[in-house]
Amino acid sequence: MFDNHQGQSSAEGQSSAAANLRRRPKGERPSSKTLLAAILVGAALWSFASAGGLRTFNNQGLDTLTDILLAAATPDVSPSYLLTVAEDAVITVAYAVTSMVFAVVIGLAGALAASGLLIKSSKSRLATIAVSRSILALLRSMHELIWALLFVSAFGLTPWAGILAIAIPYGGIIARILGDQLQDVPSMPVQALTATGASRTQLLLYGYVPQVYPQMFSYLMYRFECALRAAAVLGFVGLGGLGF
Repeated sequence: MFDNHQGQSSAEGQSSAAANLRRRPKGERPSSKTLLAAILVGAALWSFASAGGLRTFNNQGLDTLTDILLAAATPDVSPSYLLTVAEDAVITVAYAVTSMVFAVVIGLAGALAASGLLIKSSKSRLATIAVSRSILALLRSMHELIWALLFVSAFGLTPWAGILAIAIPYGGIIARILGDQLQDVPSMPVQALTATGASRTQLLLYGYVPQVYPQMFSYLMYRFECALRAAAVLGFVGLGGLGF
C-alpha cells in the first residue's frame, strides 16, 4: 500500500514538473510564430523602402481613385452602350470557349504522354514521361499575357492570337493535373481488368477514365471560369471583347 502511494506521489510530482515546464512564461523567448511574423514584417518594410518608400505614391492617385469609384457608382445604362457591352461579352465568351476546346485537346494528349499509360516498355515510358513533363512545364511557365504578346507579334491583332495565348498554357496545366490524376487512381479496378485480358486502351477507357472523370470535370469547369477572365483581360492588348 505504501509503495503504491509513494509511486503515485512520484508520478504526480513528475506530471506537476512537466506542467510547470509547459507553463513557462512566454516572455523568456519568442515563439516561432512571433519570430516568423517579425521576419515577414521586416522583409515587407525593407521591400517598401527599396522601392522608394513614400515617393512611390502618386499625388494625384486619390483623385483618380475617386473618379473611378464615382464612375462605378453611376454606370452608363444607355441602350447603345448596353448593346456594345452585350456584343463584347459574346466575343469574350467565344474566345473562352474556343480556347478551352483547344486546351482540352492539348491537355488530353499531354496527359496521356505524361502518364505513360499507353506505353508498354518501361524505358520508353520513363523517357516519354520525362520529355513530356518538361514540355508541359515550359508551356505553363509563361502567363497568357506573355503568350498573347508573342502571338500578336507573329500574327497581328487576330482572334487566333488571343485563342492560342489562352489555349497553350491552359492545355499544359490541364495535362499536368490530368496526368497526375491518372497515375494516382486506385489499382484494384485496373488489376481486375488486366486479369480479364484487357488491352491498354481498354484499361484507359474503362479503368482509369471513369475514376478521374468527376474530379476532372469539376476542374475543367473551374478552368473555364479562368478562361473567361483571361479572355476579358486579353482585351487590353487590343484583341477585343470586354477588356477592350
